[in-house]
Amino acid sequence: MKNPSTELLGILPIPKLLIQQAIPASIGILVMSLNILIDTIFVGQWIGSNAIAAINVVLPVSFFIAALGMAIGIGGASIISRSLGDKNILKATQTFGNQVTLTLTLTCVFVIFGLAFVDQIIILFGGKGNLFDLAKTYYVIVLYGVPVLALCMMANNTIRAEGKPKDAMYAMLLPSVSNLLLDYIFIKIFDWGMMGAAWATTLSYAVCVSYILYFFISRRSSLIPNLSAFKIQFGIVKEISSLGSVTLLRQAMVSLTVLLVNNILFSYGGEASITVYAIISRMLMFATFPIFGITQGFLPIAGFNYGAKNWQRVRKVINISILYASILASLVFILIFIFSNFIPGIFSNEVKVCIDTPIALRYVFMALPIIGIQLIGSAYFQAIGKALPALLLTLSRQGLFFIPLLFTLPKYYGLIGVWMAFPLSDLLSTLVTAYFLNRAVRKELT
Repeated sequence: MKNPSTELLGILPIPKLLIQQAIPASIGILVMSLNILIDTIFVGQWIGSNAIAAINVVLPVSFFIAALGMAIGIGGASIISRSLGDKNILKATQTFGNQVTLTLTLTCVFVIFGLAFVDQIIILFGGKGNLFDLAKTYYVIVLYGVPVLALCMMANNTIRAEGKPKDAMYAMLLPSVSNLLLDYIFIKIFDWGMMGAAWATTLSYAVCVSYILYFFISRRSSLIPNLSAFKIQFGIVKEISSLGSVTLLRQAMVSLTVLLVNNILFSYGGEASITVYAIISRMLMFATFPIFGITQGFLPIAGFNYGAKNWQRVRKVINISILYASILASLVFILIFIFSNFIPGIFSNEVKVCIDTPIALRYVFMALPIIGIQLIGSAYFQAIGKALPALLLTLSRQGLFFIPLLFTLPKYYGLIGVWMAFPLSDLLSTLVTAYFLNRAVRKELT
């Protein structure tokens, strides 16, 4: 069965197609980022600045488990895009069924582990002193909903792989809006504090999965699996795991990075420094939404046309994606530098936070204009099914550069050394990515 939306991935002009794919993805990421940003403002203003730091302690754990779903989704989406490009509908459907089974099984196992060692995990990730009780309250409630979040992340990538970015966007919009409404009700009206913030987040996941179930049950998708598709098939699982490991290890490195940064910041500046880092993390997610939107739009186009052996279109989408991402990243870079002094006051009135945040923002965002090369480069190898180079390039930033710099620079520059590690690792990993991407394009797409 042909899917007109999917077929257009190999027909429409690349600039128009990229915009069609990237805008819904960008809007979805923007709303999700706004949700997290406003959620942080609500928590900071209605509960306190320590609550912001406590959430920053918890998120790497819950997001790592949820990233299992994202990893399975992106790994499977690569297979689905290439299978649809090769007219192999059966493999695409079987892949989707295996994605669902893997996501629910693995995330439930990890949640049980996460709840069994809750106290040790919170302390390990920097939830010390006044942050512990706040972090534990949030952690336990949010973790119950993480398998649902993982299923949403998995399905969102699958929907996008079918060439239906608008439906993927709606799946991100609905929980974001509902989370903000529930935040207001639970924190402001009911005065539930940290517990209210946690329940608002968890219930918003249920809204997301409700829309995704509607999408597949109403047959808006061309991937309608029968019961046999949910039975694990070793060949498909191996391919999903190979490609999805890139995303999972990336998130694992992000979680490890947050663990290290939180602990180093706590030793140099206490709870206030962790709050500064939490604000920067939210701003990074919010400010980079158009770049990540382009990357999300790039993946199905590159995967479909690579599967169809249309090398010219693959080369073109690489070049245009990097160009668009670089222009947008440069604009964001300029805005952050102009408004860096105004940003911290939105989140917190604590004097130390307001003084330290602008300095940290300028350092962390310094290499933003070149980040598009890094993201599109690693995404290319993932889109075409080459897991090893995608994995190595993805891990190069945190593992090869950031973590060594994080342990070295603060010894000489103190707290500033932590912030310096961010742009330096971005610069070095971008140079490495540019080299390998250029070599692959010259060798494979001619």
